[in-house]
Amino acid sequence: MRLLHLLVIGMLIFAASYVYRIKMESTARVERVLQLNAEIREQRNAIAALRAEWAKLDAPLRLQGLAERHLPLKPVNANQYDSLKNLPERPPSFTRPGSRDPIGAMIDTIEAAAAPDSTTGSIDKAATDQPAADQPALDDSGQGGGDQQ
Repeated sequence: MRLLHLLVIGMLIFAASYVYRIKMESTARVERVLQLNAEIREQRNAIAALRAEWAKLDAPLRLQGLAERHLPLKPVNANQYDSLKNLPERPPSFTRPGSRDPIGAMIDTIEAAAAPDSTTGSIDKAATDQPAADQPALDDSGQGGGDQQ
Protein backbone atom coordinates (compact mmCIF):
# COMPACT_ATOMS: atom_id res chain seq x y z
CA MET A 1 0.00 0.00 0.00
CA ARG A 2 2.85 2.32 0.81
CA LEU A 3 4.29 1.76 -2.69
CA LEU A 4 0.95 2.72 -4.21
CA HIS A 5 0.91 5.98 -2.21
CA LEU A 6 4.42 6.81 -3.39
CA LEU A 7 3.46 6.03 -6.97
CA VAL A 8 0.35 8.26 -6.77
CA ILE A 9 2.37 11.10 -5.20
CA GLY A 10 4.98 10.77 -7.97
CA MET A 11 2.24 10.91 -10.62
CA LEU A 12 0.75 14.02 -8.97
CA ILE A 13 4.14 15.74 -8.93
CA PHE A 14 4.68 14.80 -12.60
CA ALA A 15 1.20 16.05 -13.59
CA ALA A 16 1.69 19.31 -11.65
CA SER A 17 5.06 19.94 -13.33
CA TYR A 18 3.56 19.15 -16.76
CA VAL A 19 0.66 21.57 -16.19
CA TYR A 20 3.10 24.22 -14.93
CA ARG A 21 5.22 23.79 -18.08
CA ILE A 22 2.14 24.15 -20.32
CA LYS A 23 1.11 27.28 -18.40
CA MET A 24 4.58 28.83 -18.84
CA GLU A 25 4.63 28.04 -22.58
CA SER A 26 1.19 29.56 -23.06
CA THR A 27 2.21 32.66 -21.09
CA ALA A 28 5.32 33.03 -23.26
CA ARG A 29 3.23 32.67 -26.43
CA VAL A 30 0.69 35.24 -25.23
CA GLU A 31 3.55 37.68 -24.56
CA ARG A 32 4.93 37.00 -28.06
CA VAL A 33 1.49 37.63 -29.62
CA LEU A 34 1.18 40.90 -27.70
CA GLN A 35 4.66 41.91 -28.82
CA LEU A 36 3.82 41.13 -32.46
CA ASN A 37 0.58 43.09 -32.22
CA ALA A 38 2.53 46.08 -30.87
CA GLU A 39 5.02 45.80 -33.75
CA ILE A 40 2.16 45.59 -36.27
CA ARG A 41 0.57 48.70 -34.72
CA GLU A 42 3.93 50.56 -34.96
CA GLN A 43 4.36 49.55 -38.61
CA ARG A 44 0.82 50.64 -39.47
CA ASN A 45 1.44 53.99 -37.78
CA ALA A 46 4.67 54.38 -39.76
CA ILE A 47 2.84 53.54 -43.01
CA ALA A 48 0.13 56.07 -42.20
CA ALA A 49 2.77 58.74 -41.50
CA LEU A 50 4.55 57.96 -44.78
CA ARG A 51 1.28 58.12 -46.72
CA ALA A 52 0.48 61.48 -45.15
CA GLU A 53 3.94 62.77 -46.05
CA TRP A 54 3.55 61.46 -49.60
CA ALA A 55 0.17 63.18 -49.94
CA LYS A 56 1.76 66.43 -48.76
CA LEU A 57 4.68 66.09 -51.19
CA ASP A 58 2.38 65.10 -54.06
CA ALA A 59 -0.06 68.00 -53.63
CA PRO A 60 -0.78 69.66 -56.99
CA LEU A 61 -0.41 73.20 -55.64
CA ARG A 62 3.01 72.39 -54.18
CA LEU A 63 4.16 70.78 -57.43
CA GLN A 64 2.89 73.74 -59.43
CA GLY A 65 4.83 76.13 -57.19
CA LEU A 66 8.00 74.04 -57.58
CA ALA A 67 7.55 73.91 -61.35
CA GLU A 68 7.09 77.67 -61.56
CA ARG A 69 10.11 78.26 -59.36
CA HIS A 70 12.54 75.78 -60.94
CA LEU A 71 11.42 75.26 -64.56
CA PRO A 72 11.67 78.01 -67.16
CA LEU A 73 8.21 77.31 -68.62
CA LYS A 74 5.94 79.93 -70.09
CA PRO A 75 2.16 79.80 -70.47
CA VAL A 76 0.81 78.65 -73.82
CA ASN A 77 -0.44 81.50 -76.00
CA ALA A 78 -3.22 81.19 -78.56
CA ASN A 79 -0.92 82.44 -81.33
CA GLN A 80 1.43 79.47 -80.86
CA TYR A 81 -0.91 77.26 -82.91
CA ASP A 82 -0.89 77.26 -86.70
CA SER A 83 -3.50 76.29 -89.25
CA LEU A 84 -3.47 73.00 -91.13
CA LYS A 85 -2.76 74.68 -94.48
CA ASN A 86 0.70 75.66 -93.23
CA LEU A 87 1.76 72.07 -92.54
CA PRO A 88 4.59 70.75 -94.72
CA GLU A 89 3.82 68.45 -97.62
CA ARG A 90 3.48 64.72 -97.03
CA PRO A 91 6.79 62.91 -97.59
CA PRO A 92 7.04 61.04 -100.89
CA SER A 93 5.95 57.40 -100.99
CA PHE A 94 8.58 54.96 -102.15
CA THR A 95 6.08 52.28 -103.17
CA ARG A 96 3.89 52.23 -106.23
CA PRO A 97 0.15 52.54 -105.71
CA GLY A 98 -1.49 49.12 -105.70
CA SER A 99 1.77 47.31 -104.95
CA ARG A 100 2.17 44.91 -102.08
CA ASP A 101 2.92 46.24 -98.62
CA PRO A 102 6.74 46.14 -98.24
CA ILE A 103 6.65 45.62 -94.47
CA GLY A 104 4.17 42.77 -94.87
CA ALA A 105 6.47 41.22 -97.48
CA MET A 106 9.39 41.41 -95.04
CA ILE A 107 7.33 39.75 -92.31
CA ASP A 108 6.26 36.98 -94.71
CA THR A 109 9.91 36.42 -95.67
CA ILE A 110 10.97 36.19 -92.02
CA GLU A 111 8.14 33.78 -91.19
CA ALA A 112 8.99 31.62 -94.20
CA ALA A 113 12.64 31.47 -93.14
CA ALA A 114 11.73 30.66 -89.54
CA ALA A 115 9.43 27.74 -90.47
CA PRO A 116 11.44 25.53 -92.86
CA ASP A 117 9.97 22.39 -94.37
CA SER A 118 9.18 19.76 -91.80
CA THR A 119 11.22 17.06 -93.53
CA THR A 120 14.28 15.95 -91.62
CA GLY A 121 16.21 14.29 -94.41
CA SER A 122 15.65 10.77 -93.14
CA ILE A 123 12.76 10.19 -95.57
CA ASP A 124 12.92 10.92 -99.27
CA LYS A 125 10.82 13.90 -100.32
CA ALA A 126 9.29 11.86 -103.15
CA ALA A 127 8.08 9.26 -100.67
CA THR A 128 6.36 11.90 -98.53
CA ASP A 129 4.60 13.51 -101.52
CA GLN A 130 2.78 10.31 -102.54
CA PRO A 131 0.17 8.76 -100.19
CA ALA A 132 0.89 5.24 -99.03
CA ALA A 133 -1.13 2.45 -100.56
CA ASP A 134 -2.37 1.12 -97.22
CA GLN A 135 -3.65 4.55 -96.05
CA PRO A 136 -7.01 5.81 -97.40
CA ALA A 137 -6.88 8.95 -99.47
CA LEU A 138 -8.32 12.10 -97.91
CA ASP A 139 -11.24 13.83 -99.60
CA ASP A 140 -11.80 17.61 -99.71
CA SER A 141 -13.18 17.71 -96.15
CA GLY A 142 -9.95 16.19 -94.75
CA GLN A 143 -11.63 12.93 -93.83
CA GLY A 144 -10.85 9.53 -95.21
CA GLY A 145 -12.75 8.58 -98.33
CA GLY A 146 -13.27 5.01 -97.11
CA ASP A 147 -16.68 3.49 -96.45
CA GLN A 148 -19.44 6.05 -96.64
CA GLN A 149 -22.83 5.28 -95.21
